[in-house]
Amino acid sequence: MHPVRRAEEFCKRLGIRTPILLAPMAGASAASLSIAVANAGGLGSCGVLLMKPDEILGWSREVRANSNGAFQLNVWIPDPPPLRHAAREAELCTFLGQWGPAVAKEAGDAAPPDFDAQLAAMLEAGPPILSSVMGLYPPVFVKEMKKRGIIWFANISTVAEARQAEAAGADVIVAQGSEAGGHRGSFAADDAIAKQVGLFALLPAVVDAVKVPVVATGGIADARGVAAALIMGASAAQIGTGFLRCPEAKIHPAWADALGRAAPEDTMVSRAFSGRAGRSLATDYVKAATAASAPEPAPYPVQRGLTAAMRNEAAKAGNIECMQAWAGQSAGLAKAMPAGELLTSLWDGARKLLGG
Repeated sequence: MHPVRRAEEFCKRLGIRTPILLAPMAGASAASLSIAVANAGGLGSCGVLLMKPDEILGWSREVRANSNGAFQLNVWIPDPPPLRHAAREAELCTFLGQWGPAVAKEAGDAAPPDFDAQLAAMLEAGPPILSSVMGLYPPVFVKEMKKRGIIWFANISTVAEARQAEAAGADVIVAQGSEAGGHRGSFAADDAIAKQVGLFALLPAVVDAVKVPVVATGGIADARGVAAALIMGASAAQIGTGFLRCPEAKIHPAWADALGRAAPEDTMVSRAFSGRAGRSLATDYVKAATAASAPEPAPYPVQRGLTAAMRNEAAKAGNIECMQAWAGQSAGLAKAMPAGELLTSLWDGARKLLGG
């Protein structure tokens, strides 16, 4: 089937016009960005990892009221409880104090919102699509999604994970290449660094391994990337960093400006911010935190709690060197233009390249 026809069929199934999806980015999911993307024919999204039930419902109401209601909600599947090490955490507090305010030892006790309550709120919000990352939804939740007619997108980072997701009932596989900004979506935390597969290798292998549609994500930020993903068998392209410089994303100006200057080698994967591996700009803090002499990061979410004071102060001061500045390897391709115009230009350009 011609790539454009495949994409059009996929769009019809989702009730959208354009096979470009906004990646769910926890902490960078402004409703205004999803509204702009959805109204231009794409799919909006929200990463609800840090959101309480009322915030999930409020975001969903705002997007639905101001768009055609095409969006997905995404949440992390929780890791086992982290193993704590008081002496190592004390060492981390001392290290982090060199990059921001003094860190209280109890900062590492911070925990994310209740997962079961988030799942209940997501069902109540009733989006057309729910997506998982860092693992798979429990069978009882999958059954409830199917009962309500909600489509399940399962984010994966290896072929083995793709096969597991399809067997568990996923309707769509989202293949995340290692070029992606933000957290690596690996089912096992250790695999996030040990098993980094680029999208050009991962995508065709996943397309060949599963029977359900595949969405490509990671390092896609222009029409060439969208066209390449469809040629390799994807039914749509999902873009995160490529939309972050749009005014509707409402990220810190220092972060947006730094994205526009970044070459692919100016990003790196580390556990420096949250304890879970993620790709960010290679700032002074990240370089120091990954040096051989630096203390080992604590597991998620302990590390996230310990770095909170530094991250908050950096955001207030506009200090990009200590800011949590997630960035994919194609960050330099991101355009500072309205999201709707960007989405339209991406698809128009991809169609010309594809001859469809």
